[in-house]
Amino acid sequence: MKIVIPGGTGQVGGILNRALTAAGHEVVVLTRRPVRAREVAWDGATPGPWVATVDGSDVVINLAGRSVSCRYTPANLQEMMRSRVDSARVVGEAIAAAARPPRVWLQMSTATIYTHRFDAPHDEATGEIGGSEPGVPDCWAFSVEIAKEWERAQEQAATPDTRKVALRSAMVMSPDRGGVFDVLLLRLARLGLGGPVAGGAQYVSWIHDRDFVRAVEFLVDRSDLTGPVNLAAPGPLPQRDFMRALRAAWGVPVGLPATKWMAELGAFALRSDTELLLKSRRVVPGRLLEAGFAFEHDTWPKAAEDLVRRVRGARAAG
Repeated sequence: MKIVIPGGTGQVGGILNRALTAAGHEVVVLTRRPVRAREVAWDGATPGPWVATVDGSDVVINLAGRSVSCRYTPANLQEMMRSRVDSARVVGEAIAAAARPPRVWLQMSTATIYTHRFDAPHDEATGEIGGSEPGVPDCWAFSVEIAKEWERAQEQAATPDTRKVALRSAMVMSPDRGGVFDVLLLRLARLGLGGPVAGGAQYVSWIHDRDFVRAVEFLVDRSDLTGPVNLAAPGPLPQRDFMRALRAAWGVPVGLPATKWMAELGAFALRSDTELLLKSRRVVPGRLLEAGFAFEHDTWPKAAEDLVRRVRGARAAG
């Protein structure tokens, strides 16, 4: 198949590009700064020569959007909104104008769309969309608005011959440098800082990188699935348990706890935001499980052990 990945140079794009190329597919990445073979220039907002890559393709997987790994300043939040909505809109326009449109358009979204809660999980059928919970910070509510507008841009695209799926993805865990697992392991757990944050009761939803790829392939093949789909392992767990399992996988016995204000300082130092640490994301893959998808890594302790082995193996080889 010919697969086009707008915004495919980040961590998740790299995971998909490697796996899909290894499987024998022709993968074309749309990026602002093309430097490798099969990379094509685009600006993520306006049509251009890149639209020719969409015409005649089989699958489009749009990952484009400003990284959430930043301080949630008003300017950065607006850029997150603009980059996501503009890219989804212009991808939809390219698909609509294609003489031979792709049969499926997978649009990245986020598990952040759900409400901050501890008492029950969110699946696609019963999950509560967030943004109006009492006491949540304004920037958390704005993150939900970004997710809603992101999905709305895909929903409103006039692409009757192309099936559309919104990927409400949890954090994708991979051994790649610079990814979220790398940050949790190298900057926190290995230094003894990977303890409970603000009590650690907030849930962490995650998905192993190989299950993420397998889920994408599953959704490409299943012509009966449309709309939002949660890409998350079926075992979300409280942050304190999540970090305990990560420390055990690496062999670090102790993780110092952090209060909320300590988390604020740490997030500031990492040029990130505390939403990534403090919001409770208890998301489960209802539609994937109902459709018969079988996770290879459904529990975090075993997934963490696999990821740690791969990190150590890569270091030994390199």
